[in-house]
Amino acid sequence: HIAAPSVEGPASAMRACLADAGLNAEDVDYLNAHGTGTKSNDQTETAAIKRVFGNHAYSMSISSTKSTHAHCLGAASALEMIACVMAIQEDVVPPTANYREPDPACDLDITPNVPRERKVRVAMSNAFAMGGTNAVLAFRQV
Repeated sequence: HIAAPSVEGPASAMRACLADAGLNAEDVDYLNAHGTGTKSNDQTETAAIKRVFGNHAYSMSISSTKSTHAHCLGAASALEMIACVMAIQEDVVPPTANYREPDPACDLDITPNVPRERKVRVAMSNAFAMGGTNAVLAFRQV
């Protein structure tokens, strides 16, 4: 079904982003997840992150700022880009707001409800849409 998420599309987009940016998976400190808060999307995105980042998936900070600013349709990625740049500038990982019940299948280092101080040199932002339209951006401290 066109709305059913797949693991390979998001994983491929993340791998392409890393390659285009000349980054290794271990370089990423913070990932702003697409994170719609739906069981199928969040579990699929988690599986894709694990596929791309391997054990490093458990070392980087992850949040979804979409829980703060909502989906905003086409503007969500622009807001998430700002969050990534600010995370690098301020060395603070923005939280996933209203995070209440952890999903055992989403067992990565999700930043819940309050910002977390962390050195962020490289941040990535995932944007995934129906039908396999996937985009990932990387940002690096200069």
